[in-house]
Amino acid sequence: MPLQLFLALVSFCAATSWTPGPNNLLLLTSGVNFGFVRTLPHMAGISIGFPIMIVLVGLGLGQMFTAYPPLYLALKIAGVLYMLWLAWKVANAGPMTKEAAAAGRPMRFHEAVLFQWVNPKAWAMALTGAATYTLPAHYLFTLLAIAGTFLVVNIPGCCAWTGFGVSLRNLLQDEDRVRVFNWTMALLLLASLAPVLWELA
Repeated sequence: MPLQLFLALVSFCAATSWTPGPNNLLLLTSGVNFGFVRTLPHMAGISIGFPIMIVLVGLGLGQMFTAYPPLYLALKIAGVLYMLWLAWKVANAGPMTKEAAAAGRPMRFHEAVLFQWVNPKAWAMALTGAATYTLPAHYLFTLLAIAGTFLVVNIPGCCAWTGFGVSLRNLLQDEDRVRVFNWTMALLLLASLAPVLWELA
C-alpha cells in the first residue's frame, strides 16, 4: 500500500473510531458504571469485532446485501430495534452504587463483537473503508491492511472513552447527576440513529 494511501487510511480510522458513536458512547457509560477493568471484554470485542466485520464485508457480504436489499433492510430494522432497547436500558439504569454495579454487568466480548453488525456507524465505516482504501491489484492484502489498521487504531480510542467514563465516576456520585448522565447518553444513542431512520423513512 502506498504511503500516501496508508496515511489517509490512518486518518480515516482515527476520525471514525475516536469520534462519538454507539460503540464509544456505550464504552463511556460502561466506564462510569463498571470501571475500566470490567469493561475490558467490551473494549476487546469492539477492537477485534470491527476488523472481522471489515474483512467479511470486503470479501462479499456487502455485495450480498446489495444483491438482496430486503435482507439488508431486515438487518437495519433489527439494528434500530436493538439500539432503541439499549437506549432504554441506559436511560433507566439505576444510581451508580457498588450494589448496582455488582448486580449489573458490562457488555461481554461476544456481545460487543456481534453488536458491530447492528451498529449503523460500523456499517458505514466498513463499507466506506473497504470501497475506498483497497487496491484492485492487491485486494486481499489491502483489505487485511485496513482491518489491521482499524485494530491498532481502535485500541487507544476504546481505552480513552472508557477512561473518560471512569474519570466521571466521582462526579456522578449524586443520584440526580447520574440520572441526567444516563438520559443524555440514551438521547445521544438515539441521535446516532438519525441517518438510519431518515433512510428507512
